[in-house]
Amino acid sequence: MKSICVYCGSSPGAKPVYAQAARAFGQALVREGCSLVYGGGRVGLMGIIADAVLEAGGQAIGVIPKLLVDREIGHPGLTELHVVPDMHERKKKMADLADAFVALPGGAGTLEELFEVYTWSHLGYHNKPIGLYDVEGYYRPLVAMLEHTVREGFLRQNYVDALQVDAHAPGLIDKLRRYRPPGSDKWALERDAV
Repeated sequence: MKSICVYCGSSPGAKPVYAQAARAFGQALVREGCSLVYGGGRVGLMGIIADAVLEAGGQAIGVIPKLLVDREIGHPGLTELHVVPDMHERKKKMADLADAFVALPGGAGTLEELFEVYTWSHLGYHNKPIGLYDVEGYYRPLVAMLEHTVREGFLRQNYVDALQVDAHAPGLIDKLRRYRPPGSDKWALERDAV
């Protein structure tokens, strides 16, 4: 695992602990020999994690749509900054560059990016590990919702179990390294019901 794609907020969030966690995750990436792949902005948690990686001597690779270069204030000091035409290209490029995915706290965009790669894994488009950096229990409600979808028959438990969740950066990176993809077929649920 040489590169981790991080999805996170373009704002710092309401609590200082989110910025501290983003900084800690960036430093952990460098200690573990991993490059950062992220959305290319220099604001919010995006900027904090990129700065932490760069300050620690690591590689920070940003991917940002042309429309957002000014809005998200594209980070000028990155190892690489890819400016792409739109959000679809952004997400594809980030996925192509990454060996794993991690969601830090963030809003609708973070969740949308997370769920896209999560769905791709269910459909067999990739078998890369996906993690939730559960800072202060930020992702507990999301995991509870996924458990609800299992109880209601819309998701198999092995896909919930495949999400690597940890509140500590080194622990999460270790879980990503040890990840083994679930062996079952997403469509088996529908075939079993027939």
